Amino acid sequence: MSEQIAVRIPDQLIAGLDHLVSGGRFSTRAAAVRSAIEALVDSERRSAQGEAIAAGYRALPQTEDEIEWARKAAVHSIAEEPW
Repeated sequence: MSEQIAVRIPDQLIAGLDHLVSGGRFSTRAAAVRSAIEALVDSERRSAQGEAIAAGYRALPQTEDEIEWARKAAVHSIAEEPW
């Protein structure tokens, strides 16, 4: 299901939008607008998740032992890479 909405867009943004469509980046203006909205929603979702993770660490900080274990694990995993 989808819903149609009406949005007023300034001429300068329309010119940029049309440039993306004429350049082949998007098939239509609507496709470009949908893509932009999807990117915005995803960015906001990721930001909220990041903040929730940070809040968790602020509420229950890592111990020095946990930090050292993570450092050693990272060094070990990098050393095992074939490059």
